[in-house]
Amino acid sequence: MTSFLDYKGRKIRLTEERWKHINERHPETIRQEKFIKETMSIPDFIQEGNKGELLAIKRFKKTPISENKYLVVVYKLENIDSFLVTAYFTRRPSFRRKLIWKR
Repeated sequence: MTSFLDYKGRKIRLTEERWKHINERHPETIRQEKFIKETMSIPDFIQEGNKGELLAIKRFKKTPISENKYLVVVYKLENIDSFLVTAYFTRRPSFRRKLIWKR
């Protein structure tokens, strides 16, 4: 199990099961922990998800799949245990979601 710190310094765990899910559903994330770590700790902005989760979003000029992509890291904050849900690259994030924080 791995963990990351979010933009407020909170520990967010990444289980083997979630990492396997991320890599199977989004193969472009294989061996891209550095992108996830940077997105979690220094996001461009944070949005609220549909089920109360947070979306840390960061634009990268160069990614494993192409140039100018955003990485979206979805995580859930819980009182006792916070965890990463999924992560994926996208051409453009949704700007219809509620903005929680912006750098």
